[in-house]
Amino acid sequence: MADWDNVTVIGSKARPAGAGGAKVGPTAYERAKEVGAITDNDRKVAAGTNKGHAPVDHQRIAKLDRENEVAPPPKVAPSVGRAIQQARMAKELTQKDLGTKINEKPQVIAEYESGKAVPNAQILSKMERMLGVKLRGKDIGAPFGPPSKK
Repeated sequence: MADWDNVTVIGSKARPAGAGGAKVGPTAYERAKEVGAITDNDRKVAAGTNKGHAPVDHQRIAKLDRENEVAPPPKVAPSVGRAIQQARMAKELTQKDLGTKINEKPQVIAEYESGKAVPNAQILSKMERMLGVKLRGKDIGAPFGPPSKK
């Protein structure tokens, strides 16, 4: 017990300090490169992915390349904003009340009424159901009823 300099290591993975791992031989790729069978990296670039099935819309990309100007996103039509405001006033709701009922911020309602919002089908659908007025399609402002039975 008095020998403080001697260290005993127990275990199968114990190696002396400074001893590196066993040298692993070259891979098949490295051997082929040494022989000259491979001149460039011929490994698959997209291995393990499904890149071959990704849909590419070449017509849309070409159209975007031809256009020089960036088109701003579409805004809500003024008629939609007026229809929202009139239906909301008819139900005697404030923007905050309507926002609370459809789970949106009052700021979103204000943007739709002023025509500054980018149309979102989900938000418009929630407003249609709450206000009982159509906000999408050709007859904006018409009463919104349940879907017709066929």
